[in-house]
Amino acid sequence: MLADVLREHAPGADVLDLCTGSGVLAVSAALAGARSVTAVDVSRRAVLTARLNGLLNGRRIRTRRGNLLDAVPGERFDVIVANPPYLPAIADDPRGLLRATEAGPDGRLFVDRLIDRAPDHLRPGGVLLVVHSSINGVDPSLERLERTGLEPDLAAAHRGPLGPILTERVPVLEERGLLAPGEREEDVVVVRGRVPVATI
Repeated sequence: MLADVLREHAPGADVLDLCTGSGVLAVSAALAGARSVTAVDVSRRAVLTARLNGLLNGRRIRTRRGNLLDAVPGERFDVIVANPPYLPAIADDPRGLLRATEAGPDGRLFVDRLIDRAPDHLRPGGVLLVVHSSINGVDPSLERLERTGLEPDLAAAHRGPLGPILTERVPVLEERGLLAPGEREEDVVVVRGRVPVATI
């Protein structure tokens, strides 16, 4: 779903893929005609995997290891795309594979950081695309985008049953007020924020 939205914006664009993981979004952008693609992840293995997947698809992906936008200081892009960790955490200090999913008590740790810092790394007319769950709250993301000066909208949404990890955490999610009692579905959403283009 996120790749489909990304492909609309990628042709001719300089694209930054944060939390790249395997590099699937970076490769999708490159195959869709992006002018350049940079893939960032905190994991060394992810950075290597993204680079190799680019080569296997006949595309050059510039990779950087680092923490979100800290990996590209002073750089600006036409598109920033991210599939960050967004699950409400059960561990205070997640390690290993949990780093790929855990995002603080309400799951907004990385989503909020991305939204707050993205405007400094986007060109006029540029867009931020972030995927997360309705468990994290869609309205808070749209409102935060607007507060940072980006024009917000919901680019895509898909309703379905909770995944296996969230299903295991239902009691905790209900206790925190992130899930209504008896609710067993979520929307996976792509929120979009666009930098306004100045008019004369």
